[in-house]
Amino acid sequence: MIDTAMLLNDVEFAKHMLEKETLSHSDVVFTLRNLLKFKYYPVAVKFFFSEEELEAFKQNADYKEALHPFTMCHYIAASRQGGEILLGTKEKTGCSNAKFVLGWKELDDSEIKGHLKYTQNAEQAERFVKTKKRLPPGLLAFATSPLHKSPFEPDVIHGMCDVLQSYHLGNDWCAAFDTHPFQMTMTMNSSVCHGIVQCYVTQEPNITPMCSGSYTSGKTEQGEINWIWPGAHLPKTVRWTLQRTMRDGGASFPRTGETYPGFDICKLCPFIVWKKPKKQA
Repeated sequence: MIDTAMLLNDVEFAKHMLEKETLSHSDVVFTLRNLLKFKYYPVAVKFFFSEEELEAFKQNADYKEALHPFTMCHYIAASRQGGEILLGTKEKTGCSNAKFVLGWKELDDSEIKGHLKYTQNAEQAERFVKTKKRLPPGLLAFATSPLHKSPFEPDVIHGMCDVLQSYHLGNDWCAAFDTHPFQMTMTMNSSVCHGIVQCYVTQEPNITPMCSGSYTSGKTEQGEINWIWPGAHLPKTVRWTLQRTMRDGGASFPRTGETYPGFDICKLCPFIVWKKPKKQA
């Protein structure tokens, strides 16, 4: 029987979760939804460089392929909001920016031209594009899946949330990994695709705003921000979220110990106070 009262008690929930030696993908997703109030499924991303791994995925996973070429943002959105397990190939990836950072096309005039609207001139556009991280050669395909349904161990985990939620997640990574400051990187014209590639190459998490392409193609109409974590980093980050919730009584930073991470009723204001009534004589 599911104990919903326990699940809605932050401290009791955190206590029960921390009794587990390891957190499963479902544990991680549920904790993010329950404590940090994340709206969307985190998306597990896998890069296939091995024919054997790719064939094993095809044989064992219940996946879908794109009917037409779509952007990488579309793949991520379908997994994030539709719960789909998807396989992307060079032929079914319809975004030149993604193809460039995935190593499926070389730098050409069209890629430079696509960045002219952001830059002063073509020379600057070319220099900026060349600063982007790229996957090593030989990518065969990529897969995306809601983390809790993932049939593979993710190379990278991509998520979307509001800015304050990302602040909580970033702080918890810093504490869990004893690293500060949290380094955020923004690139022109490739927030989702380059963000995922950068995370894979550097093995560092990132929080970054949408680019114009991910805003229009990635279904991000509510002002969300990207958070992108190495696959192995998220369970440790979330375990610390649970630990401090148990320590402090809630997940909120704006008002320590409150249950809601976006608690914003005038922090420390002496006038906004509730108290228990005195017992009647």
